[in-house]
Amino acid sequence: MSSISAHSRSIAVFVDFENLALGFKERQGRFDIKIVLKRLLEKGKIVVKKAYADWNRFSSYTALMHESAIELIEIPKRSQTGKNSADIRLCVDAMDLAYSKDHIDTFVVVSGDSDFSPLVSKLKELGKHVIGVGMTESTSALLRDNCDEFIYYEDLLQKSESQGGFSISSAITDDKRKAFSLLFEALGALRREDKEFLGAALVKHTICRMHPGFDESRFGYRSFSALLQDAAKEGLLELSLHQKAGTWIVDRFGDEMNTVASGVNGRSKLSTGAMKTRSDSDVLTESAETEQKSSTTGRATGSRGGARRRRSKKASSEG
Repeated sequence: MSSISAHSRSIAVFVDFENLALGFKERQGRFDIKIVLKRLLEKGKIVVKKAYADWNRFSSYTALMHESAIELIEIPKRSQTGKNSADIRLCVDAMDLAYSKDHIDTFVVVSGDSDFSPLVSKLKELGKHVIGVGMTESTSALLRDNCDEFIYYEDLLQKSESQGGFSISSAITDDKRKAFSLLFEALGALRREDKEFLGAALVKHTICRMHPGFDESRFGYRSFSALLQDAAKEGLLELSLHQKAGTWIVDRFGDEMNTVASGVNGRSKLSTGAMKTRSDSDVLTESAETEQKSSTTGRATGSRGGARRRRSKKASSEG
């Protein structure tokens, strides 16, 4: 459902943990579900989180899963339940939600198994937006190409490791630094979701979704607008005021501040004023042009009428 705006999505996440474990067999490090959830929170509100596995085999991961509030669905070992028992249980639960919970519009399948391709097709048939998450080496091309979006875990891991944050002056207090860090994290998330209009309400909503305990007053600001204005005074972002709503809009921030003002965001701000100026003058110009046109039309009509009358008179006299 491409019409769904990213910040209003209700997301259900289903993790085929045994498939992920197979992909991690020959890799260093451990699978970190928090990186996946952090990226998904940029897209919307996660309302369901379930992970399927024989958790006796993966007991070292249960604490991490519980910390992320993921419901662990116990699937006994394959010798007792069969090869695809986890896949079947995941599919049944996903379809049950698709039919019974209309407000859940986005389904995330964390797996690279091609067996889930029919599930993805059915969910799309029901009008759901489907996102896949998996690892490069263990992800089936059939599953990847069937999803509306597919996110590789390696890409998330690389971004997490290379994320250095925004350049903030060392003279800024620790409280302000923390507040600005949360602010820029949300702004970056919105840009990744192709959001051009960054209104204050949308930005704060995104911060609260990613960090539910956020409150600007903890950092010494009486309002979120005051936080935005302070960041602008520090030269960290550029603001403009929405003329009708009277709220602040973030035009540029971070690396965008180094771009030429005629760029997409800068042009948006400048062209708004230009459009307003032109609209005022255009009203007068269009009015004058209309009057002139009417006058010209009237004269032309009068001339044609006079010519017809003269021809009629001449014909009568000749008769």
